[in-house]
Amino acid sequence: MNDNNDSTLPTSLRATTDTTDNVAMGAATTNPTNMMINSYGKEQMKMTASSNALKQSLKLENLEEFDKLPYEIHRYSSFSTNYVPENILVDCPSDQSSRWSAHNNNPPQYLTLKLRRPAIVKKIKFGKFEKSHVCNIKKFRIYGGLDEEHMILLLEGGLRNDHIPETFNLRCVAKDATTSLPILYIKIVPLLSWGPTFNYSIWYIELMGQDDPMYTSGCLKDYNKLREVEIIRLCLKHFRQQGYDTAFKALQDQTHVQLEHPLISELHQCLVINGDFEKAEKFISDCIEEGLMDDYLNRQDYKHAWRLQHVQGFAQPGNRGGHQLVMDVKKRLIYLFGGWDGFQDLSDLWVFDIKDNYWTQIFEHSEQFNGPTPRSCHKMVFDPVSENIFMLGRYLDNSIRTTEYIKSDFYLYDTRARTWLQICDDTCQVGGPQLMYDHQMCIDVEKRTIYVFGGKVLTPRSVNASTTSEPEYSGLFSYHIATNTWTQILVDCHHPTASQPDVLSIKSRITHCMVFHNKKRKLYIYGGQRGKEDIHDFITYKVDTQTLEILNRHPNSNDQTGSTGNNNGNGSSVSSNSGSSGSSNPPHSSDGKNEPSPGYTLRATIDCERNEIYVFSSLSKIKDRRDIHHVDASNSFWVYSLDTHQWSRIYTSRYNPSSPDSTKFDNSRNNLMEPCPRYAHQFVYDDMAKLHYMFGGNPGRSTTPQLRLDDFWILELEKPKRDEILKHCRYLLRKLHYEEMAKADPYKAMHYLRHQIAEVIDHSNPEQLRNFHRLASLLFKCDEDTKTEERPLNTLPLGGATTSMAASTSANEDKSLTEAECSSDMASTTDDEVCVKSEDNTHAPDDLSMESCSSSTTSGISDAASSYSAYRKSGGKRSRHSYIQELRARRSFLFNKLVQLMPSNMVQPERNLSDFVII
Repeated sequence: MNDNNDSTLPTSLRATTDTTDNVAMGAATTNPTNMMINSYGKEQMKMTASSNALKQSLKLENLEEFDKLPYEIHRYSSFSTNYVPENILVDCPSDQSSRWSAHNNNPPQYLTLKLRRPAIVKKIKFGKFEKSHVCNIKKFRIYGGLDEEHMILLLEGGLRNDHIPETFNLRCVAKDATTSLPILYIKIVPLLSWGPTFNYSIWYIELMGQDDPMYTSGCLKDYNKLREVEIIRLCLKHFRQQGYDTAFKALQDQTHVQLEHPLISELHQCLVINGDFEKAEKFISDCIEEGLMDDYLNRQDYKHAWRLQHVQGFAQPGNRGGHQLVMDVKKRLIYLFGGWDGFQDLSDLWVFDIKDNYWTQIFEHSEQFNGPTPRSCHKMVFDPVSENIFMLGRYLDNSIRTTEYIKSDFYLYDTRARTWLQICDDTCQVGGPQLMYDHQMCIDVEKRTIYVFGGKVLTPRSVNASTTSEPEYSGLFSYHIATNTWTQILVDCHHPTASQPDVLSIKSRITHCMVFHNKKRKLYIYGGQRGKEDIHDFITYKVDTQTLEILNRHPNSNDQTGSTGNNNGNGSSVSSNSGSSGSSNPPHSSDGKNEPSPGYTLRATIDCERNEIYVFSSLSKIKDRRDIHHVDASNSFWVYSLDTHQWSRIYTSRYNPSSPDSTKFDNSRNNLMEPCPRYAHQFVYDDMAKLHYMFGGNPGRSTTPQLRLDDFWILELEKPKRDEILKHCRYLLRKLHYEEMAKADPYKAMHYLRHQIAEVIDHSNPEQLRNFHRLASLLFKCDEDTKTEERPLNTLPLGGATTSMAASTSANEDKSLTEAECSSDMASTTDDEVCVKSEDNTHAPDDLSMESCSSSTTSGISDAASSYSAYRKSGGKRSRHSYIQELRARRSFLFNKLVQLMPSNMVQPERNLSDFVII
């Protein structure tokens, strides 16, 4: 008996303002910050109403009707023998040769289609061969555009390996979410075939949409207008960055296009032009208080913190694995039942009181009180309505698998009365599943329904001895609590009835994880194994409509395990279950960066309010070895956002075998204590306190195979808070203010450093403390004349504030630097590295300096004359021209960093005009 096969149960402000809406906002307002923030919310309501009205008008014009769109083959990467691209124009599912097949599966392979005229393409339909085929494309991307050299992603998905044609919706609106997106070229890029070593094949393509010129002409006009506005905004951004103030104002006055929301323009005027740091700080504080940076905070990864829970009292569950945990969130209780202690199965029931931090044993031997017999690898769910615990399944050693003993008993524990009840002696006899283990259970509280999916079916010893058939896997079942009835929803794909047309089937598995979203009414199933095959599917099952959907939308174009030349795979020599070969090089595998490895240690939970699924991954299977001393042994934690459909890896901690404690180890990066990698552990989530609890498990020690753990851990996840981002912004503003002071008045700067900057520093943080100490060195830096100077472009107007900013442009737009890097770099960079060089004052008479001063004053650079005078008196040697350039360059750099924290629809375009110029 062992527990090796155990597995357990497992925004913010972003307005819908589009570019054309920004045009109608007018010039920058002079209202106070708070009034502007409030008015901004009202503007968004008007814009949303306008958007809804536009969508309604489209429906009234009956533009929802689709037509089949004719197209021709425009370009292709390759083709094999007679499998020419033109074959996809005809739908012949019974003809195996009626398809396009690439010459090989070496990327990039593609097929470009050209429509007869620009159209709004709504759907694409893939035809298939009359039966499953290894050359069907499992993953693909589709691009589209008016120019084949500039296409955008329209769809990322995959086909099922069956004979049923599939239709997909294509992206048909522009970035503003209201303007239709005209398409002339469609590019299909296969990424992976169902037989990983086989070439890609497409049997038939049908495009649906609208290409009537009476409709598309208006769409093209709107789309081109949207592009024109975006081009103007890019020019405005470039002019302002480079200091072409006159050109900036002229273009804005003539086109009435705003670069950004007036609120952001006011921040630019306040910080970059006027250098009013105190007002800029108040401005940022108001924005944070009104929630304008909440979207940025929500996009940040969680910070994690493990802590070992030291409970009160001496009574607590002992070492075990393959046990089960469920949680009563309202009463703050965690229940634990059974498991394998390394020598025998257990039937004890425990409850942990979170408020009192105390374990209590309810039953030592539950079978003596009409409860379940000792077991492991079972599953439990807690019903918060009745406060009952339901238990199903178990693992049996092969030596005791007799016909009389293999029964799927089903139990209920009443937490109020503290009594056990056997609901059913054998669920298989009443329409439920056979006895299985390593399945998953979830409860739909609203509909009073329990869902059971997967697991390996246990069969009598005599059956195993007389047959060589592959193991049986259980399908998807539902149990209705109120009526005490079982229903089989989906059978396993290898079930004898799966081939019948009216029977729905699914590829069943073990070691997967499954959670239920009570608002979306969906089951989410991730990963798992079937035999030696790792299953990478992430699927949902909508319980009300009985529909399945694949969520893996980020395929890796390099997933192929190799090429077989001209192997077109007619399917005659390859079994339909060809996925096992994929385990040699699975997409997004163990240290893949895109999603967790589908190993046998995944534990998943869900937060329906946050729309997030959490997956904890520990020991991974490596060539069927389960040894923690392997170099790849680690813990990792993942979050899947149901809003963005993206995985995020919160952390990965490698195991240190030399750790003195066998149950925990140090994360060498931040010296945090972590639980050691394991399997057969249990993981539950407290969605009220937003905490995870983990107990016990098998550490996988090959030297001590009987060893089980009894450690109890709490995992806390926390997003950055408003006060943290406010403190960070204050530090950046005050730091720049100090740097300017240090050049003009070192004594004043020293006082500012000791008081204003010191109060926004976390002195317990070594990195922040080092940066703080580094700032003091600026007081002792000397400013030396530059020996080589660059003259400004002849097209630039005279005046210090309107000189070339070319050297600062790259710094302004360096999106790869984090705020921390920005802080560190600005502290350590010399003046000569960040300023834009100009003519030395030895080559310019004093009257030109006065002219420069006058020009800079009218442009709004605050206190230019007085600060420059103080700068020269302190020993500075730069010209006034260069000095003012440096001020503006540094302030612009900080401005760009601050606006990255604002909603994207409020700020200037992310890209630059220079990004499109290649020389």
